[in-house]
Amino acid sequence: MKHIITLILAVMAMSVRIAASVEQSLSLIPQPREIKWIGQTATLPEDTVPEIRIAAGTIAGYDSPEAYRITITPDNISIDANSGQGAVWARQTLRQLRYPDGTYPRVQIVDAPEFPIRGFMYDDGRNFAGIGRIKIYIDLMSAYKLNVFQWHLTDKPAWRIECRAYPRLNDGRFQRPGRDQGKFYTYDEIRDVIEYARQRGITVIPEIDMPGHSDYFQTTFGIPMDSGEGMNILEDCIDEFCREIPAESCPYIHIGSDEVHINDAGGFMRWAQDVIGRHGRRALVWDPGLPADSLTIRQFWREGRPNDLEYPKGVPFVDSGMGYLNNYDPLLSPFKIYFHPLCGTGSSDRHRLGGIICLWNDVRVADKNLTAIHNGMPGGIMAFSERAWRGGDIATCDHGPYGTVIPRHDEAGMKGFEEFQKRMANHKERFLKKEMSYWTPLHASEWHVEITGDSISRKFTAYGDVLDLDALCASHGISAAAPVTCRISRDIVSDTDTVRYFKIGFEAPARSNRNSDGVAAIGKWPNFGEVTVNGVPVAPPHWKEPGAYRYHYNTWARLEEELPYTDEQLYWMRDPVPVTLNKGKNTVTLTLRRHFKGQHFQAAFIEAPM
Repeated sequence: MKHIITLILAVMAMSVRIAASVEQSLSLIPQPREIKWIGQTATLPEDTVPEIRIAAGTIAGYDSPEAYRITITPDNISIDANSGQGAVWARQTLRQLRYPDGTYPRVQIVDAPEFPIRGFMYDDGRNFAGIGRIKIYIDLMSAYKLNVFQWHLTDKPAWRIECRAYPRLNDGRFQRPGRDQGKFYTYDEIRDVIEYARQRGITVIPEIDMPGHSDYFQTTFGIPMDSGEGMNILEDCIDEFCREIPAESCPYIHIGSDEVHINDAGGFMRWAQDVIGRHGRRALVWDPGLPADSLTIRQFWREGRPNDLEYPKGVPFVDSGMGYLNNYDPLLSPFKIYFHPLCGTGSSDRHRLGGIICLWNDVRVADKNLTAIHNGMPGGIMAFSERAWRGGDIATCDHGPYGTVIPRHDEAGMKGFEEFQKRMANHKERFLKKEMSYWTPLHASEWHVEITGDSISRKFTAYGDVLDLDALCASHGISAAAPVTCRISRDIVSDTDTVRYFKIGFEAPARSNRNSDGVAAIGKWPNFGEVTVNGVPVAPPHWKEPGAYRYHYNTWARLEEELPYTDEQLYWMRDPVPVTLNKGKNTVTLTLRRHFKGQHFQAAFIEAPM
């Protein structure tokens, strides 16, 4: 009997090990709810067509219309789904399951999302993308099961929607100079995008920002949007849009409403919501913003520690407080997004509907191919996909909310993130090598930190290949306004005398602003930066534009905002720097200063093999 029990326990242990190893080896993003290993691999013809069965309630235990089940046997692949959208997600999972040699793991996967809204927003008002690029974004969203595309079609520079009632709105003479003047989307193109997205499981939510962010409107008509005549014009435009774009294919319209002060905010919003509702659409608004009714969906955009955020109460909302992609270091933002509990709890209910991750590139982009890579869009979408699909509140592991402060390598949260990064690396290699050329994984390297300034002296230990020094200063009681010098050091042990390569950075300027130290002088690093290894300085790159783009102030609505970022201003876009290491222990030291308001005070030293 003992032998039988021992055998049973051994088989059970082996099954657990197999299940754990399979989940990791499958490298799926987002990770499915249930994975059952039913064999080794299946070799099926390339033209194998899955058997697909769609019926509401098909997936037991999951009410979501997006739920699906995949079963792979030696002979066939079957997909069962609660709806056509679930079948789309099953196909995306199947794409990730296929091994490079063409075989499939013999598994059964049952899956469904935690949140019904998982979106991405692109600001087309400031930087016109064009239909081809929008479809690339939609393909990426669909690959990672994001189901809402928020299309921000108007902002200060321009109105990007065809307008037959008032053709002047499409006239480049009335738009911000240099901002893709005269470019807009025809109704045929908008319908095409909506259908293209629908086929990929995605609902398009167009955004017409009102009454703020509408400089083009004042320039075109000489009146503010919230004036009586302005509202009449705007109503004509909305009526035309809704005649051309039916509610069946476009059930939501976002009406903006933030960052503006007007005399009759309540009256304007009642009118705007009524116009949208009259056309059978549901409205979304930004929150904080102008007052909205209880049926309108709020899009919460404040950032902060999850425990400190004041989410809307008693009304439906989506969360965009995980941080804008344009505002953070693209190598650090996946960490921040991964640990952000959506809607404050990480679980959905009738009010907590999900989240939308946003990309606002306020600064002009000359080469639109760079928008996604400069802002780390692929990595950010992967991390957001994992959190929005899986849900969960893992932001308080061990010592409280992480934000952008990386924990020790042995903390449970960091171990989970390291595993997630392995899946990201797999996807970069298999699917997104060019699109993720900027990305390399972060690890919890241990640094000794010393911060000094007037009446300031702090010493502590911090972790990570990227250190958010603003966050670390705040956590150690150092005012954000205090000029300080920071010195960080760590040891690297090498088995041999060698040269290894590292991405080295002394700031991560937001792509929504030109506030940065710019390109350093020849032979210098930005922000008075210095790097030494065993006391020997590490030379910076040979700058192509030494001394350029040094703006120690906010540049919104200034001419400086029209100067596009170049690769050499963003350390994650630069080639890794060769660093000479001796056999044995090597001490790496970085020094830099916080010396102007709005500086993104951080240091990065990330190994990135050539």
